[in-house]
Amino acid sequence: MTHFVIVSTFMERTARRKNTFPRIMQRIRVPIGFLLAPLMLFAAKPTWTTISIGGAVSVVGLGIRAWASGHLRKNERLAVTGPYAYTRNPLYFGTLIMGAGIAVGAGTLWFALLFISMYLIIYSSVIIAEGETMTELFGDGYEKYRKNVPMLLPRLTPWRGNELSRCMSEEPRFDLTRYLKHREYRASIGLAIVFASLIAKMLLTRQ
Repeated sequence: MTHFVIVSTFMERTARRKNTFPRIMQRIRVPIGFLLAPLMLFAAKPTWTTISIGGAVSVVGLGIRAWASGHLRKNERLAVTGPYAYTRNPLYFGTLIMGAGIAVGAGTLWFALLFISMYLIIYSSVIIAEGETMTELFGDGYEKYRKNVPMLLPRLTPWRGNELSRCMSEEPRFDLTRYLKHREYRASIGLAIVFASLIAKMLLTRQ
């Protein structure tokens, strides 16, 4: 628990620094992911145990991302329902869980440490860039939301900002059309490819 508090504090402090670095990280986060994937596969030492546990963890992260995507109306309305009632950045929290699952599946400690380091550097910067945009778009509504809902690590109970919810979100329920519009299904495809690759490597190295 102490570790997560330290991580959250680190990200909050990093998020307050206003410079061009967050914008750069926002642009290169996807390319970095593509660069890390072959490195992970090369160094991976997967077993059925690591793949099973890692896969289960990753599916949880994938589910969080899917849930969040169905509540998000990007740059149109402030999402405060669904997973957004627990954390301001459920998509990135889901990414953290997914990445942790992949690291477990790979069976290499150094890759897990590398992933955590890269995640903190990249996503703490991305969150500040997006937070500034949210403040510009939604003003006092976002400030009230920000003061009540954690940046990344979820609160235990959902925030009941009912009045704000009515003002900012037309529909509090999950919307499949939003999920499809945001193309979040691509994360499922990518995750399936990653674990299929880990299984293939495990089987090939056993021969």
